[in-house]
Amino acid sequence: MSESTHGLGPTGVFLGTFTPKLDDKGRLILPAKFRGRLASGVVMTRGLDRCIFVFPIDEFQQVHDRLRRAPLENKNARDYLRNFLGYASDEIPDKQGRVLLSAPLRAYAGIDREVAVVGLGSRVEIWDAQAWQEYLERGEDDYAQTAAEVFGDM
Repeated sequence: MSESTHGLGPTGVFLGTFTPKLDDKGRLILPAKFRGRLASGVVMTRGLDRCIFVFPIDEFQQVHDRLRRAPLENKNARDYLRNFLGYASDEIPDKQGRVLLSAPLRAYAGIDREVAVVGLGSRVEIWDAQAWQEYLERGEDDYAQTAAEVFGDM
């Protein structure tokens, strides 16, 4: 597994991009820097932009608390919950730090063997490695403009 940056450091948040490979059974070895925070369990689910979201259990509970407040009468809320929770699986990494990526999640994200594991603060995203590279290339030209729009005059 190659590491391009440091991981979970003194900040206590997930940082960096790692490029492990799935084994023949669809298991992923979590980056060593992330394992401590994820050792007590993870929830993996359908993310956005064709990736898999990976949450530590406590973070997932906070996300779920926000989601469950959505009104059942709202069709968009129901649709989102069906996709978000319907694809979710909870796992406890084994002693080697491996978790099984379910076949439906792998299919959704287009993951075969080569993956990018990206630390995004409170969560981790798992991408097909080629899709991650293409995402980065598409977004490079817009990076500065997006920062200006998102952060404004902060």
